Amino acid sequence: MPLPPALSLVCMDDALIGEAHAAWLGRGEPTDVLSFRYPAPPGGEEAGEVLVNVQRAVQEGVRRGDGPDRELALYIVHGLHHLAGADDDTPARRRAMLRQEERWLDQAARAPVWDRILEPAGGS
Repeated sequence: MPLPPALSLVCMDDALIGEAHAAWLGRGEPTDVLSFRYPAPPGGEEAGEVLVNVQRAVQEGVRRGDGPDRELALYIVHGLHHLAGADDDTPARRRAMLRQEERWLDQAARAPVWDRILEPAGGS
């Protein structure tokens, strides 16, 4: 399933994502990431939203030793993966999703993407 053409990324802390978790899924505890896919309204386009817990990414990134940037990137990729149709409703699917997401992040880390994005206009 392709990603929706319209995407939103919302950065939150434990308190805000806990409220969203309770409102949307009936669970009051904070989580790392939530993803929602919205059907197209009449005359509009389908949309997706990824809510990421930056507070949790900082804590877990330090705890795991990969750093907050990598942890936050993992949350974003995980949310997008869900929007693309992946599911982690069983331990085996959860492991498969995480393996794929780690591969994507490793590939992105090896690619000089940021060098090209941050390169000044004119190539110098």
